[in-house]
Amino acid sequence: MSSTRTWFESVAEAERRAQRALPPSVFAAIRAGAESGVTLSENVLAFSQLQLLPTVADLPSDRELATTVMGMPVSLPVLLSPTGVQAVHPDGELAVARAAKEADTIMGVSAFASSPVEAIAQVTSKFFYQTYWTGTREMLAHRLERARAAGACGLIVTLDWCFDFRRDWGSPWIPQHLDARAIFRYLPELVRRPEYVRRYLAAGGPPDLGVPNMADLRGEVPGFFTAFEEWMRTPPPTWEDIAWLRAQWGGAFMIKGITRVDDARKAKALGVTAISVSNHGGNNLDSTPATIRCLPAIVDAVGDDVEILLDGGIRRGSDVVKALALGARAVMIGRPYLWGLAASGSLGVTNVLEILRAGVSETLYALGKRSIMELERTDVLVPDGFVIRSDCDNGRGR
Repeated sequence: MSSTRTWFESVAEAERRAQRALPPSVFAAIRAGAESGVTLSENVLAFSQLQLLPTVADLPSDRELATTVMGMPVSLPVLLSPTGVQAVHPDGELAVARAAKEADTIMGVSAFASSPVEAIAQVTSKFFYQTYWTGTREMLAHRLERARAAGACGLIVTLDWCFDFRRDWGSPWIPQHLDARAIFRYLPELVRRPEYVRRYLAAGGPPDLGVPNMADLRGEVPGFFTAFEEWMRTPPPTWEDIAWLRAQWGGAFMIKGITRVDDARKAKALGVTAISVSNHGGNNLDSTPATIRCLPAIVDAVGDDVEILLDGGIRRGSDVVKALALGARAVMIGRPYLWGLAASGSLGVTNVLEILRAGVSETLYALGKRSIMELERTDVLVPDGFVIRSDCDNGRGR
């Protein structure tokens, strides 16, 4: 284990250290959250409304946390959700990949990642490639084939995005490239964060903010906003388009961003392997319900035929246990590991994963469970009206 100075004991502390380490604009970009941040806050707060009842005898001395997700074995039910342009640390996705490999879990690799999928594949063999519906079908097929050739074990298609850029606390300025003009504009922030500057100087200079996995058919790598503009200009997909994408991939296939039962049933009809119940971490449509509130109804509707994951609001191991008890196969985290990455690089991501691993194990112990497979809904006290059941009562819950 690292020294006490480097190691941290909670995800909250990882967030505090990330805020101290990063220029304010960079930290604000991670915090994000659309409009007033209602969904951003609700994703986290909803877990506090769920209660656990511990037992005190016949407790298990050993606990089993392993499971499988889309056919891939993992040592704990926590995956690293795909996030784009990880410029919070010079090592970016490669540091995350090292931590994922050490923890024996799966990393999601974003189409908007700052590292090419081939480089990530050199570090870890357990990764899913993520894409949006962007560009032409020819371009999508080309990018999927590239991910397949690199060794991606599954595909995640993210659908929960409506291009809402408004934030009540303001959106940070993000340049297309960190040229001299951009660095000059950021200079007051950089002066306040000398360690951030030192890290990048030691790594050879500032990030170029390119997105290599979005390279075109000629291999030209666009800047982030060029790629983002391609996505914005692409007509939104139909269910027929998603069926084409699933057939084009031909392997394990996850749709990320579903919160409604009717959408879950349509995804099931397409033959998807998994669904991630997600609202993009509150970065999409504000006032979307917390994902943990949407989870049980989706599990009831399609969970016997489709693996269900929960993405959003996970901050501690007991949150993971609550999600599993309500029917999730595993959870996905985004901000927590980015905070760990900003705080201490690969070690910080490992630190976050080990916090969650320990928390899951401790919660299982308190509940008298020997395995995550033993968890049931009766292990969680769910208040009346908590669960969103959009299929039968117009979302009023029960």
